[in-house]
Amino acid sequence: MRRKKILTSESVTEGHPDKVCDQISDAILDDALRQDKFSRVAVEAATKNGGVLVFGEMTTKGYVDVPHIVRQVLKEIGYTRAEYGIEWETCSVWVQITEQSPDISIGVSREDGVIGAGDQGIMYGYACRETKELMPLPIMLAHKLVKRLAHVRKEKILPYLRPDGKSQVSIEYDEEDKPLRAHAIVLSTQHDPGVSKDKIREDIIKEVIEPVCKEWIDEDTSIYVNPTGSFVRGGPYADAGLTGRKIMVDTYGGVARHGGGAFSGKDPTKVDRSGAYVARYIAKNVVAAGLAEKCEVQLAYAIGVPDPISLTIECFDTNKVPVEKIEELVWHYFPLRPGDIIETLDLRRPIFKKTAAYGHFGREDPDFTWEKTDKVPLLKKALR
Repeated sequence: MRRKKILTSESVTEGHPDKVCDQISDAILDDALRQDKFSRVAVEAATKNGGVLVFGEMTTKGYVDVPHIVRQVLKEIGYTRAEYGIEWETCSVWVQITEQSPDISIGVSREDGVIGAGDQGIMYGYACRETKELMPLPIMLAHKLVKRLAHVRKEKILPYLRPDGKSQVSIEYDEEDKPLRAHAIVLSTQHDPGVSKDKIREDIIKEVIEPVCKEWIDEDTSIYVNPTGSFVRGGPYADAGLTGRKIMVDTYGGVARHGGGAFSGKDPTKVDRSGAYVARYIAKNVVAAGLAEKCEVQLAYAIGVPDPISLTIECFDTNKVPVEKIEELVWHYFPLRPGDIIETLDLRRPIFKKTAAYGHFGREDPDFTWEKTDKVPLLKKALR
């Protein structure tokens, strides 16, 4: 007999210092792809106090005005006053970017014209039936909370809010792994000085938590709003930020495994990104086709080698057909070489900045091509 369990996931606002850096990295990538769709980019950012450091490698035919992009990202997020933690017009921007290493380039741009993997690595994709997006419930609620938090700030519904913030959602599951209720909800939000803890709690529950989580809340749900009592100092002044430090926020909230590679700032020849996207594409189509209730896909690549060196599928005993059959269908119907993944998912487009906040998966946006379930008819037909 299985036991009840509680699973917890977190998310952060677009104003969290780590997410600021993810958005800067992907905004730079987008600008390069906008000018040259074959740009090779591996750019990261770090921020602390009133400064941003951008560093990495980039080979492109275009001209990317990095300081301008950094400032525009900060402005769009809402860092418009120094007291928020950084200010878009007056912040310092340091740039340390060189061209892509020729040793990496020769592995990607092979003499036979086939694109090799831009690095070695392990990537995971996951899908399940807990939500209409085929994502785990805790991470979807956590994302929706911080997205709602940004909305009430920007629309001045709660005008005293500032850009930084976090959410955390704990969901209780029954013996059959079905979500039952919210066990605990945590939401921390930066705010202006002088606003009482009681007012913030009342406003956040009414305007953010209840609109998102009401159907999962019961009399025993624990709700924590700004547990320390005050969150005035935030942004890069309170906490350093770094690209790629919120990989569980980017993916499945810790419910599924993660290979370790971050996504933001990397062009699609980097399988850390494109491999993870196609792994989600595979897992989502397998679940949507009814082949399993849960599906986790692992891919592994070697630098310069087009074909994955391994493909493993785990369905956690929820599969309706043998896993070996599912793997056979995946090899036959899904793109697994980097060049084929890029072409099928149309990844040489400037679409990546919006992936850098609120998760790369479970998004209802036509640009998120890895969320399509267009392989479902093929999978069902093959089984018949």
